[in-house]
Order: sequence, then structure tokens, then C-alpha cells
Amino acid sequence: MVYKTHGTCAQAIEFELDGDTIKNVQFIGGCSGNTQGVAALVKGMKAEEAISKLEGIRCGFKPTSCPDQLAKALKEALGK
Repeated sequence: MVYKTHGTCAQAIEFELDGDTIKNVQFIGGCSGNTQGVAALVKGMKAEEAISKLEGIRCGFKPTSCPDQLAKALKEALGK
């Protein structure tokens, strides 16, 4: 799936689920080291667990962040 982000440096998030498990995540744009780190940490994690850990994280004064946008993308993919 491809999720178009809103309010972050990353323009989109490409991700793949295997059922409810995160198989692969790639951020398009954003802070390379941070987004690679987030992608590596959530690989193999249940989507619900990732959502609970990432949702609501803010980047500076922005109301969202790349991790928060990933949580939103996962929720959309799960139909929540």
C-alpha cells in the first residue's frame, strides 16, 4: 500500500502487511536515518502494537510526525 502523508517531511509511506503483521515499510522523503530506524523497528510487529506505540508522536511543533503518520496509515489499512 502507499499512504500519502500530511504535515510531515516525508511525502508518502509504502508498506506491506502480511495479515496483521508489518512485513515492510519504506518512507519516501523525511529524515532518512530516523525513518529507516522506525521502519526497521516495526518490521515483524503486529500492526495494532505499532499503532499503540506510534500514534500521537509529534515532531517539534507539528501536530504529527512520520511515526504518527505510519500509525494513521496502518489504521486505514486495517479499516479503523
